[in-house]
Amino acid sequence: MGLSIAIAGVMTTRAPRDGLAAAPSLDASHVPGMLVPARTPTRLATGHPRRAAPRRWLNEAGGHGMRIRWAMVVVMLSSAGALMVSTPGCGSDAERSAIRVGLAAPLTGSGAVLGEQMRMGAGLAMVRRNAKGGIGGRPIELVYGDDRGRESQAAIVAERLAQDPGIVAVIGHFNSVCSLAGKPIYGAAGVLQFSPGSTNVDVCRGSDWTFRNLYSDDYQGQAIARYVANTLGLQRAAVLYDNDAYGIGLKDAFAGEAERIGLEVVSESPYAREVTLDFSAAVAEADSLGAEIIFISGLYNEAALIAMAARGQGIQTPFIGGDGVISEALVRVGGDAVEGMLIMTTFIVHPDVGGAAAQEFAEAFFEAYDRTADTWAALSYDAANQLFEAIEDAGPDRKGIRDYFARMTSPERAYHGVTGATYFDENGDCLKPGYITVVRNGEYVPAARQLAAP
Repeated sequence: MGLSIAIAGVMTTRAPRDGLAAAPSLDASHVPGMLVPARTPTRLATGHPRRAAPRRWLNEAGGHGMRIRWAMVVVMLSSAGALMVSTPGCGSDAERSAIRVGLAAPLTGSGAVLGEQMRMGAGLAMVRRNAKGGIGGRPIELVYGDDRGRESQAAIVAERLAQDPGIVAVIGHFNSVCSLAGKPIYGAAGVLQFSPGSTNVDVCRGSDWTFRNLYSDDYQGQAIARYVANTLGLQRAAVLYDNDAYGIGLKDAFAGEAERIGLEVVSESPYAREVTLDFSAAVAEADSLGAEIIFISGLYNEAALIAMAARGQGIQTPFIGGDGVISEALVRVGGDAVEGMLIMTTFIVHPDVGGAAAQEFAEAFFEAYDRTADTWAALSYDAANQLFEAIEDAGPDRKGIRDYFARMTSPERAYHGVTGATYFDENGDCLKPGYITVVRNGEYVPAARQLAAP
């Protein structure tokens, strides 16, 4: 039985590949992260109510004012979970000639909203590039791997992508623990791994094949500690942290810098993502020890639950979070409890940040998806476009693509995207600054006081 595919609003069918079990027909509204119009209107970062977008779909030529809808073919790979293919066009000739790029992200699980933004950002880059003729006349095809935000699943996804000779490079992963799990696999296979989300200090170190386009946790944790002490003028902080590679690494960087500059850390409370649901005791302890601010080193869902637990007890201590906290879902889950929460991020999708290019991206993203882009969509959009430039220069050759990235070691050789200039040090780490955003009236806006120069 063939698979039902919607491409540019046209229904076609394609037979499943030999040796692979095809999933049943998909209802896009029930697939996590499927690119469909949102049912509930939200607001743009400007604070103005969003106008109803025209119900039009992006055709092969692409263009502004259109809505994106493309095929998602689900292929079950025994123990590997789902790999989904975003097809850029119809017909076997187009499929045979497509340049295939992997995207590994949490498409299900508690981090699915983050993976969804990654997929939409990279997908927008793919559609716009294909509308201009692709690369050398060949369309680009994104192949999605769902790592669920878990180390074991990430290793399976990485193995499947790396061992597919048609995959020329991989964008991903989001979670640091997933990038760390995939790093030796991609390195052994000789395929570029380019993360737009992992910040653990060890993600890029020790591999010639792993790069990222945002800062690492040593920079981020130290900057947050200095912001709390020097910019906010506070003296006592409590830390609640996710007990994984990201949460521990960011917490350690914060605590180390806090000790150096005389900021007292009154408590450090670990929790298990998706397991710990009650934070009442941890926030009560922080309050009893006189914490003037609570630093959350984890992801958005737990940050929302922590804030709700505090406000539910009448504790009004302010919060500051690392970049894993920023998500459209933070406000949806936390509501009024997260109002005023400060967050460090590598980029803010806001009219006052990034100039004309960033604003054009935000508008194009909204027109395509009827959704507001977040930091991870912008970073993934940039990652995809930077990778497309590398492929255009080096060809669809794994080593050539890696060598292209390795030469981008100075501002003069940087890729200039909506999130700024991306270039790398000797480890593949990105030298990019950070911003402080704050939740105001349910929206992310630049904080009045920003990070001071180090």
